[in-house]
Amino acid sequence: MKLQQLRYLQKVVALGNITEAAKELFIAQPTLSAAIKQLEAEMGITILVRGKKGVSLTEDGQEFMQYAQQVLDQVDLLDRRYHGESTAPKIFSVAAQHYAFAVDAFVHLLKEIGPSDYQASLKEMRTYEVIEDVAQLKSEVGVIYLSRYNRQVLTSNFKEKKLLFTPLFKAKPHVFLYKKHPLATKKQLTLKDLLPYPKLSYDQGRHNSFYYWEETLADQPSPRSIIVSDRATLFNLAIGLNGYTISSGIINADLNGDDIIARPLVSDEYIELGYLVNQLHHLSPIANQYIELLKTSIQKNAN
Repeated sequence: MKLQQLRYLQKVVALGNITEAAKELFIAQPTLSAAIKQLEAEMGITILVRGKKGVSLTEDGQEFMQYAQQVLDQVDLLDRRYHGESTAPKIFSVAAQHYAFAVDAFVHLLKEIGPSDYQASLKEMRTYEVIEDVAQLKSEVGVIYLSRYNRQVLTSNFKEKKLLFTPLFKAKPHVFLYKKHPLATKKQLTLKDLLPYPKLSYDQGRHNSFYYWEETLADQPSPRSIIVSDRATLFNLAIGLNGYTISSGIINADLNGDDIIARPLVSDEYIELGYLVNQLHHLSPIANQYIELLKTSIQKNAN
């Protein structure tokens, strides 16, 4: 096994297409295909499934790529350390469902790091994408929730991908709505109260099962529904159309302003917020630092 083979594989997995990967690597497609096949032969496993629409990782390939990514990350660190940089940048990536408290913790993390050089990324993603991002070690930490409804399906997925979920906070469902919404004066709300108003939900792409929706009680019928892709749009529609969404009740006024409020929803359901990590990966100090800030942010902003 050669480092170059791992670099080739990394590019193929990122693009999902051998032809496109070969173009970006400036090598011939047969050369790239031969290098991947040689790697598979050396490892004794099938790493990629080849189809008409491109390539994807097999189950063995996903596990192999997790280890390979760690090797490539360490090589990159060595490169930066001994080729012109006096100190290696702090590298950290987090993938999260659409939670302001995850952003708040990230902001405080970078403030604590201070003026030193660093590379970091925060990705607000669909539920399935958060799970995949941590499984493939593209992010060290994933922020996600479990409920009575989705727990069995998601925990089975975590186990299959060798992920560990650690709970941080358990909350009753709350309705997020505009502070001037007709229901804003009520101390608590019922699903019946919400029927006349548009229900706002995050797009989950092809993994559109209710188990993967970010909104708890997603399976409850609503005569009006709107699918959005980001928090800003969701809050704008909540204000402009008197829409609503059902979430944890944790609001960060520093980041989102005070136009959106939370009201408890009468329900037996619960929301258990927590973080995902890959069991094959040892967390970096900066990842542990972020997790501590995540706990602080949740407690500070909990309704």
